[in-house]
Amino acid sequence: MKKLAVLGASGHGKVVADTAQCSGWDQVDFYDDAWPGRVHNGVWHVVGDSAALLARFHEYQGVIVAIGNNAVRSTKLASLSDIDAPIVSLIHPKAFVSQYSSIGPGSVIFAGAVVNADAKIGRGAILNTGCSVDHDCILGDTVHVSPGARLAGAVSVGDRSWVGIGASVKQLITIGCDVVVGSGASVVSNVPDGVIVVGVPAKVIKTA
Repeated sequence: MKKLAVLGASGHGKVVADTAQCSGWDQVDFYDDAWPGRVHNGVWHVVGDSAALLARFHEYQGVIVAIGNNAVRSTKLASLSDIDAPIVSLIHPKAFVSQYSSIGPGSVIFAGAVVNADAKIGRGAILNTGCSVDHDCILGDTVHVSPGARLAGAVSVGDRSWVGIGASVKQLITIGCDVVVGSGASVVSNVPDGVIVVGVPAKVIKTA
């Protein structure tokens, strides 16, 4: 029996668990620091907190972090990596992922997502429902590309950045680390680290 441990019993976690079961995992257990006050996440059981997972990871063939906050997900992944937990990636069977792309450990790719040739996805990324990452894109660690977002060819996105729902990014654009691209934004010029950009065309509205 293939058993998966999921850290983070959220709505996002439900989609991760569903993707896991669609991908052949037989049992999915959640761990969340709201336990024991919370013992279910939808149809799945919450069986312990994050400390319990660190103690019990050897009981599982795979471990994944299902926390939407990019910075928190990065920290949790680092803790699991430090103890050599079996961090896995999940790809929904109704996603298209080119055989010529590369996907880092701990990443999730949901139904309808497209990853084209020579795209490179870092560890712990979220490629959400129906997004597209075109040829030669490079995504850093714990990036989140939201539902319906579109990255054209050879876009670079830095660590922990978030591309909002329905946003689009022109080809050859570089987006820095710790950036938030607002929902529906159209990014047509490079974006520095640590800013929020919104609008059409996207403009900086807040700096770190």
